[in-house]
Amino acid sequence: MLRDRFPRTRNFSDITEAISAHQRAVELTPPGHFLLPGRLSDLGNSLNARFQSTGDLADVSEAIATQEKAVKLTPDTDSELRWRLSNLGIALILRYERTGDLSDSSRAIEALELARDMVPQEHPRLPSLLANLGHALEIHFDRTWDRSVLAKCISAQQKLVELTPEDDENLPTLLVDLGAVFRRRFEQDGNPTDSDESITLQLKAVELTPEADASLPHRLDALGNALSARFNMTRERSYIDAAISRQQKAVKLTPDNHSHYAGRLLNLGTSFMRRFEQTKNPSDIDNAIAAHTKAVELSPEDPLLCTMLGNLAVSLMSRFEHTWGASDLAAAEAAQQRSVDLIPEGHGTQFALLRNVANASYVRFNRSGDISDLEKCIIQYESAATCRVGTPYAKLKVAARWARLQRLHCAHSPQMLPAFDMALGFLALLAGLEQTVQGRYSRLQSESGIALEAAAAACALDRPDKALEFLEQGRCLVWGQLNNLRTPLDELRSIDRRLADRIADTSKQLEKTGSSRATPHVNMTFAKRIALEDESQGHSKLAQQWDELLQTARAIPGFENFLKPSPSSTLLRHLPDSGPIIVINVDEGRCDAIALLAGVDEPLHIPLPNFSLDKAKKDRTDLKLHLRSGGFRVREIGTGMVLGGDAARPIKPINRARREGDVVHGVLGALWNDVVKPILDALGFSVLDPTSTELLPRIWWCPTGAMSFLPLHAAGIYTGSDTESVLDYAVSSYTPTVTAISNRARNHRAIDKSVSGLFLTSQPNAPGATSIPGTTNEVDSIHSMGRRNGTRVLRLEGGDVTAGGCLKHMENYSSVHFACHASQDAANPLQSRFLLHKGSLDLATILQSNLKNADLAFLSACQTSIGEEKLSDEAVHLAAGMLAAGYRRVVATMWSIGDEPAQEVASSFYEYLWSHREGDRDGGFDGTLSAYALHHAVQQLRHRLNNSEFSLLTWVPYVHFG
Repeated sequence: MLRDRFPRTRNFSDITEAISAHQRAVELTPPGHFLLPGRLSDLGNSLNARFQSTGDLADVSEAIATQEKAVKLTPDTDSELRWRLSNLGIALILRYERTGDLSDSSRAIEALELARDMVPQEHPRLPSLLANLGHALEIHFDRTWDRSVLAKCISAQQKLVELTPEDDENLPTLLVDLGAVFRRRFEQDGNPTDSDESITLQLKAVELTPEADASLPHRLDALGNALSARFNMTRERSYIDAAISRQQKAVKLTPDNHSHYAGRLLNLGTSFMRRFEQTKNPSDIDNAIAAHTKAVELSPEDPLLCTMLGNLAVSLMSRFEHTWGASDLAAAEAAQQRSVDLIPEGHGTQFALLRNVANASYVRFNRSGDISDLEKCIIQYESAATCRVGTPYAKLKVAARWARLQRLHCAHSPQMLPAFDMALGFLALLAGLEQTVQGRYSRLQSESGIALEAAAAACALDRPDKALEFLEQGRCLVWGQLNNLRTPLDELRSIDRRLADRIADTSKQLEKTGSSRATPHVNMTFAKRIALEDESQGHSKLAQQWDELLQTARAIPGFENFLKPSPSSTLLRHLPDSGPIIVINVDEGRCDAIALLAGVDEPLHIPLPNFSLDKAKKDRTDLKLHLRSGGFRVREIGTGMVLGGDAARPIKPINRARREGDVVHGVLGALWNDVVKPILDALGFSVLDPTSTELLPRIWWCPTGAMSFLPLHAAGIYTGSDTESVLDYAVSSYTPTVTAISNRARNHRAIDKSVSGLFLTSQPNAPGATSIPGTTNEVDSIHSMGRRNGTRVLRLEGGDVTAGGCLKHMENYSSVHFACHASQDAANPLQSRFLLHKGSLDLATILQSNLKNADLAFLSACQTSIGEEKLSDEAVHLAAGMLAAGYRRVVATMWSIGDEPAQEVASSFYEYLWSHREGDRDGGFDGTLSAYALHHAVQQLRHRLNNSEFSLLTWVPYVHFG
């Protein structure tokens, strides 16, 4: 009773007498008495109450010790155990908020989670327990930036909102708290659905708050923060205007002596600064600086002041960049230095402050050009990049800037390589954090070229081995992660079968959840939103479990690099004998080829000084415009693209307004003279004697960046009497990465004879797509050929096959031939699909299938090997997707193909394969010689046609992968 009176009277003698009475009660209770744990818990609660009044650490430490003893003495079957765990958690939170000791917040979370799990859903005290758990998780996240902690916080607060009646006076406060956590996750991960949730919750909280309510300023400020954060990503002016309007009202309604007045000024100033970045209106930045200056004046000497100073410095720097006023620069640097001096090591805002200091120095360097300013920049960006707090996305940006400045400072110093290593590590980490493939691609766009820059820097140091490692580490990350989930575990299973089985099981679950997660929408019920968040948490737990399993595997001798990007030496040990792999890297400053040959211990570096990124981009643009003018490109359909021109596979006449020979001949000639011929010369390739019976050597092209859109396999001179091309020297294939080929060479296994065969389907009249009647003849011809050769072959047309049936046949036949329309979704590649008469078959479904015996996929559809320009190094196309699904080799096209040439190429292709079969011809189908078969078929078509621009466009699109 004395303790309960204390908060009302604030009479200190009440709480002192309460503690004395509790202590006396504990002393008079015999050990083992059933009432002792409760009396200990009461004593701990009273000590907490006095600590909250005096701040004496001795009180809260004694409270924790007392609550721990109470918990220890309480039997597991006692219903009071849950509340004593809760009391212990509260005491630990109180001490953590004073000392910042992470072990206290971790123990608080553990105690409160145990308590929550013991409380029935309908219990009236569950909401208060969830509120304490949510608070513990949030403050722990403030220090650790652990994404899984934030997900748990959202889950707890969502449950709390769900349990709160609509007419409860506390509901708006709970909505604000939940909305703020969604905003923080949005700021960390950039997922727009989190921003939508945040804004929706904050709007509802404001709508439920009367104008005269004292909580209205807080709720308006929270809504403004949500809107401002959304603007920071979308740059849509309406969001920041709305944010400033709400935050101005919040500041106006807040008394000057209110404890949150400085914080609301800070948020208003930040919004003004963000709007200034877009509008360049001087009044916006003046208002930002005024608000931030006043916030600093009102803030006490604690970590909050560090934040205030940091934001003031940023706004001063923004004005300096606009007006170049020396006083602004000096004031900004002074504020930044003061903030860095005050911030405790490991504080949640430490990274942001270090980054802002580095950014200010970068602005100074850009202004002065002074080498000492550049060196200062490099040191500061390194400090920010190596700070132990901060989000992967923000640290990727900082590490990339650090690496680029190192390269600028000394392009021939190996000191820049660790910076690039760190940036690429953050890039891979960022891709792994995203729960959906679509999310990964959207995240990778901002720094997708960093691997190419790193490789160019390594080539400048004549380190082709390091350049190769950089490219393998930072390209095709999404497909690489999908392939990791499907990697053979035979070697690990021979050492630890249980661990291998757990990795296999977790990978299957991750693959499934990563491709099937739904997206919240405005009309979704709150219960459904909670279910989706639970699903998201499930994915996070799986991802954490996956990381722990990988660490366990990597602790086994010989498995230190398990599922890590392979070092150059490992890649070189597992290469095909039939020809080299040629990696071509193009960067702003240079172009290089890296040749990998079986039996050679080091990569061969071949500089290409006559080619450049500008040339690659120009060739790509010229070719793209030329194809569009001739009807070879695409038209939109829904969120994806039906691949083909307005007449689907049939080719439309070229726009003769262009001069014949300007484009395709020019592009192929430039590639031959500046790229391909120098590589062939360096490797000692020569044209085979026409009478020779030897097979041409193979070449695997692995282009990067803008080179990925150019037809290296057709490079050559096709005009005049002395024509010459790569087709005369070698049989070309492509690979998204060196690892993809190296893994195949290392893990080669025979196709199961029981499923060896060819499944063919033609889909001439898919709904919503133009008719392609030639596909029927194409498939009929191949089917007849297969029957004559005794091959196990199945043909189904149109409505005879559903998506499910198609998938079943893909599992039962090692090779597949699709003669149909395809739809490529660059934003979400797993939704790229083949269009059937009855529905469609998407990559996500194919990837979840058991295609361990997949051999050849012939995609007789339009433009199935062209990716997305913004993600040129992520191989966002169907051909790469089929490789990821397990197919060893894929035939695809770079642009629209004609119906008649498609039939001709397909027939010649299969005729070659069947006429060159080896072995006992037991009804199986072998795609091993598919690259040679395509080379033969294309040459047949090429020699039948002339070398006109139109003729080149007819055969050049055919490409081989794998």
